[in-house]
Amino acid sequence: MSAATVTTTPVPASASDDVRIPLRGHLRHTSALIRRNLLWIRQDPESMADALLMPVIFTLLFVFVFGGSIGQALGGGQDQYVQYVIPGMIAMMSMTLSQGVGTGFSQDFNSGVMDRFRSLPIGRGSVLFAKISVELMRMLFATAVLMIVAVLVGFDITNWTGLLATVALSTAFASSIMWVFLTLGVIMKSAQSVQAMGFLVLFPLQFGSSIFAPTGSMPGWLQAFTDYNPLSTLADAARGLMVGGPVAHDLWVTLAWSVAITAVMAPVAIHKFKTKS
Repeated sequence: MSAATVTTTPVPASASDDVRIPLRGHLRHTSALIRRNLLWIRQDPESMADALLMPVIFTLLFVFVFGGSIGQALGGGQDQYVQYVIPGMIAMMSMTLSQGVGTGFSQDFNSGVMDRFRSLPIGRGSVLFAKISVELMRMLFATAVLMIVAVLVGFDITNWTGLLATVALSTAFASSIMWVFLTLGVIMKSAQSVQAMGFLVLFPLQFGSSIFAPTGSMPGWLQAFTDYNPLSTLADAARGLMVGGPVAHDLWVTLAWSVAITAVMAPVAIHKFKTKS
């Protein structure tokens, strides 16, 4: 009697592989991938250009071009506008830099890096969380640059606790928005497509908000949009925390947006990532 010959075919890692990886393993994988992404930034420092230059350019542009006229509408001048716009720009940084996670993810897919990750016995969620962690670091770097420029143009930091609370709130909101861009990075074919779609999303949200100017003079239909715009509540909460004013309502609405976006988009992003061919 001849022995049966059994051939085995390698089976690619599946979604169930994550279940067999303990929490310590996920943390170790995430740390290793964070280090990999940071080393890539070190080798390509130009990738930090947006985080370095965007807060500088936007601060100088809005303060010195629009500061006088909008500041007068606020009942002061350019100095008054500086106190108004800087907390709003922290909110803007949290949204604008979040799209970097989507473009970077798309580039990793197109370059074959994700195929390499899938061949390794690592948690699939570790890839996503590492990407988000590094982008949050970039956002915090941009926020630090923004505050340095803000002080140079006359912003008064009178409440350090409020500033730290604002950064924490912006970080929470940014982490939720990154799940949206991660999903775009998976389903869209190129980084350019992700960037273009991000622009279409970001532009109306940023300028249809209270980030750069009060909403009282806007048309009624636009004010209705700004009332539901999470960037408006984030910017208003930041102002209340940093320069004084009402905080509670805008704070809780922003946190509610952050939780809701994460609850909806995180499962979608993870599912799309696991099932992408």
